[in-house]
Amino acid sequence: MEKSKVYFTDFRTVAFGDGLPTKLKKMIKKAGIGQIDMEGKFVAIKMHFGELGNISYLRPNYAKAVADVVKELGGKPFLTDCNTMYPGSRKNALEHLQCAWENGFSPLSTGCPILIGDGLKGTDDVLVPVAGGEYVKEAKIGRAVMDADVFISLTHFKGHEMTGFGGTIKNIGMGCGSRAGKTEQHSNGKPYISEEACRGCRRCQKECANGGLVFDEDKKKMTVDQDNCVGCGRCLGACNFDAIEFNDSNANEVLNCRMAEYTKAVVDGRPNFHISLVVDVSPNCDCHGENDAPILPNLGMFASFDPLALDQACVDACLAAEPLPHSQLSDHLSCHDFEDHHDHFTNSAPESEWRSCLDHAEKIGLGNREYELIVVK
Repeated sequence: MEKSKVYFTDFRTVAFGDGLPTKLKKMIKKAGIGQIDMEGKFVAIKMHFGELGNISYLRPNYAKAVADVVKELGGKPFLTDCNTMYPGSRKNALEHLQCAWENGFSPLSTGCPILIGDGLKGTDDVLVPVAGGEYVKEAKIGRAVMDADVFISLTHFKGHEMTGFGGTIKNIGMGCGSRAGKTEQHSNGKPYISEEACRGCRRCQKECANGGLVFDEDKKKMTVDQDNCVGCGRCLGACNFDAIEFNDSNANEVLNCRMAEYTKAVVDGRPNFHISLVVDVSPNCDCHGENDAPILPNLGMFASFDPLALDQACVDACLAAEPLPHSQLSDHLSCHDFEDHHDHFTNSAPESEWRSCLDHAEKIGLGNREYELIVVK
C-alpha cells in the first residue's frame, strides 16, 4: 500500500509576519483540502469546545481559519460536537452551546454557525453501518454530523487517562457518537475501588452520570454499583489517589476498537479531511473541567486525508519529544519506584492503552499507518 501523505508545520512565526491561523490555512491548502468539491455543500467541522474550567482546548482562531478556507472553496461550514454522557457543561444542547459561547466560540469569532450534532437531549442520532465492524455493526452517530456533505475534523491532540492520547480517531469516533453511542463504546469494563486507598472525598461521584457510584456513609468510602455503571472511566480520571482500577484488563482495548469502528462509520462514503494540532498537550481529556500542565512541548500542526496516518504521525512526534518538567509525566518519571514504559503516554497514565486503537483502525481499513511527512514552511 502506498504511504499516506501527512503535512506538517511548526508553531514558529516571525515578528510582523503571518500569525498561526494564517499558517494553518497555508498548510491545509498545501495538504490538498481544495481537492474536495465543496461548492454549495454543507461542511461539518468536528471539534471540541472544551469543558467549562478547562483552558487547553483549541482556540476559536483555529476554527475560524478552517471555516474561512471552507468558505473560500464555496462550502457552508458549521462547527459541531455531540453531547456528553456524563454530568458537566455539555450534556444537552442548550448547556453545550452556552459552554461553547463562554469558551469563545460564536458565529462572530469563528465565522460560521455552531450545531450540536445529536440534538437537544443527545437523542437525535442515526444508525450508520460499520463496514467490517467486529464490535459495532451499526454506530449511533449524531444526525447533523451525518447530514453534512463533507466532514472535516479539527483535533486537539493531548493525553487521555484511558486511551493514552486523544487524537483524530477519538475526536471523530467518540465525539460524533450520540449519548447512546458514547455509552455503547464505553460499556465493557467496570471499575472497582480500593477501600484502603479511597479517601472518601467523593470527587469521583460528581463525574458519574449513571448512578454507578454509591457512597457508604458508615465507612466513608465510595463503592461501585455494577448494574448502573457503564464503564466510561470518568471516575478514573477524577481520582487523585489511585483508588480506582478496572476489573476487565481488556476494557481500554475494546473501547479503542469501538472508537475506530465509529470513526469508520462517520467518514465512509463521503469526502473527509483531518487536522490535528499538537499544542497544550494536557495529560487528560478536554472533557475535564480543569487541565493539568502540558506533559510535552508544542510540536506543530498536522493535516491529512488519512485519519489513521495523522494519528500515527502525531504519536511519533510526541514520543520523540522530551517530557516537560513540572508535569504529571515528569513527576511519574522522577519517582524512584516508577516503572519506565519508555512511552510518554503510558508513563503519564499507566492504566491507559493506545496501540490497540491504531492496530484495529488499520485492520478494518480506516487508513494506513505508513506515512510520508511533508514539511510546510
